[in-house]
Amino acid sequence: MSVMVNVNGRLVDKEHAVISVFDHGFLYGEGVYEVLRTYDGVPFLFDRHMRRLRASADRLLLPVPVADAEIDRRVRETMAAAGLGADGREAYIRLLVTRGVGEISYDPASCPDPTIVVITKPHVDAPATAYTDGVTVSLVSVLRNHPGSVNPIIKSNNLLNNALGQQEALRKGAFEAVMRNYRGEIAECAQSNIFIVKDGVALTPPVDAGLLVGITREFLFEVAREVGVPMREQVIRDVDLFGADECFLTSTTREVVPIVRVDEHVIGSGKPGPITLQLLRAFQAHARAQAAVETTNTVRR
Repeated sequence: MSVMVNVNGRLVDKEHAVISVFDHGFLYGEGVYEVLRTYDGVPFLFDRHMRRLRASADRLLLPVPVADAEIDRRVRETMAAAGLGADGREAYIRLLVTRGVGEISYDPASCPDPTIVVITKPHVDAPATAYTDGVTVSLVSVLRNHPGSVNPIIKSNNLLNNALGQQEALRKGAFEAVMRNYRGEIAECAQSNIFIVKDGVALTPPVDAGLLVGITREFLFEVAREVGVPMREQVIRDVDLFGADECFLTSTTREVVPIVRVDEHVIGSGKPGPITLQLLRAFQAHARAQAAVETTNTVRR
């Protein structure tokens, strides 16, 4: 086995992993999710991901009736069934909570029991050249959701906005889509957060630019303080992006990826910059150290 799924506590392989067509996650996209990966077989920053999952669910008035400890148990059970988490086989983990099965109605009262799904499969790193040579991203025409509509701070299963942006970038041959907000400011990428480096300072859009507060983004602020790299939030516009000395994106599955080109605009020297590479190395070292701490805490629990 390499892919296993847990649907409401029941382990199945991917061919038998099903939910009802009357689940409001399918009908209306009503649900939230988190993506985790493992380091040395340990789900990285599990507690932080659970806090964000519950915060997203709260914004939808969606109950998550299972304790974190039970979700952790299901994740590890599903990983083990897939043969992941041991012998260097790192896992990709996707956790989804939907409104559940109910009538074809917007009334959440018709859905008494949320659906909880855990998907585990082998983690696949981005190509090595993404880190050694950097990647090209595209500044797309699709705007990030207005916070007064579907607030991007909610990590929602309804990903049409992101999908349309990323599909435009893929048509241009880009690695990722960079999306503006309704004010024309840089917000985030379709699947990651974005940083620029200018005059030795790493800058990233503020939360009120309309973005998802990434767990990797948050952790990188801590890493940057440890290694002495100045980092802060700042409004970023097109001109700042094009004039950056360095640029990179962050996400759970990709860590820190250098950006060397935005469409036809070359960033800095056109190669991964020294601060980006310093943060990548520091992030990887701190992630494995944190995994060791989380392993110890799990044993104590």
